[in-house]
Amino acid sequence: MTDFSKMNRREFLGITGKAGLATLVASAAGVSFGMVQVAEAAGNSRLTPFRFAILTDAHLYDIPDHKFDGILKKAVDDVNNMNPLPDFVVYLGDIGQSGKRTELEKGKRILSKLKVPLKVIPGEHDWYLDMGQAWRDLFGGPTWSFDHKGVHFIGMNSILVRDFWTMKGLTPDERMGFMEELECHHCGLWGVREEQLEWLKKDVKKLKPDTPVVVFTHSPLWDYYPRWNFQTEDAPQIREILSGFERVMAFHGHVHQVVYNRIGNLSSVGTLSTSWPWPYPGVELPFPDIKMNRVDPGDILDGLGTQYIDLEKEFAGALHYDTWADLLPEGVKKGVKL
Repeated sequence: MTDFSKMNRREFLGITGKAGLATLVASAAGVSFGMVQVAEAAGNSRLTPFRFAILTDAHLYDIPDHKFDGILKKAVDDVNNMNPLPDFVVYLGDIGQSGKRTELEKGKRILSKLKVPLKVIPGEHDWYLDMGQAWRDLFGGPTWSFDHKGVHFIGMNSILVRDFWTMKGLTPDERMGFMEELECHHCGLWGVREEQLEWLKKDVKKLKPDTPVVVFTHSPLWDYYPRWNFQTEDAPQIREILSGFERVMAFHGHVHQVVYNRIGNLSSVGTLSTSWPWPYPGVELPFPDIKMNRVDPGDILDGLGTQYIDLEKEFAGALHYDTWADLLPEGVKKGVKL
């Protein structure tokens, strides 16, 4: 386990102690990222004040000075100008668009300008050209955990699919081409798979039930829209492993949307990207009033903005979103009771 207590990054998570309550706040700021701020809770809580930030889904191309480069640079600058600085940054996948080493190297150069430590998990766009080799060379292992000031953080690779390419005789470029599709009819469902499930069981076995747990995956840990892999096939097993904990928060990328869900003890927050907003699929959501209104496809920054969640120690509270454009329904602007 790594102790980030000496580290110092607009979606942000905060736990604040007031009137004997601990409040968890998660906010994805700007077009770009999320920040987590954790303040010391009253009573017997082991939490101490800190802040962390989240970036995701830059989808960088192997094209010099592409517009997505500038947005990611803006996000990094925004983080570096925060006062106080966050303790660390977590990146939730899809640094590159086509899995090219040059795309990932570009992303690493931009992210290296952060003034604080960085943890990274992969997305499907980072992985399937060379099955994660370049990603591992640049960012290390895709599965990790650490304890920081009373909170246990977990990062997992949720974009693993069963082998569909060998029998078809696909080249690496062809395999990557299929995985780049939003709706791939050949790829199958994503998951963390057996090895990571066993790792997770061992990782949390030593934790006490009242330990706050934060999980990072690229895809949602619930069945949002499997046709677009807005899901993780073995999410039920993950939720079962974590079901004994009082407080679990999950952050995911991939959907490029304002979206929220809760199953059992696990609250799930979707994060905004630094590239583009996806449209909402035509399915009923458990929290339908969360949805933003239609964005202007001609405005590169439309559909991007901020989100923050005020939660008490028991994960009760209200969800708030702020966008740069006036896209939220009136009821959502006032906050959504959770």
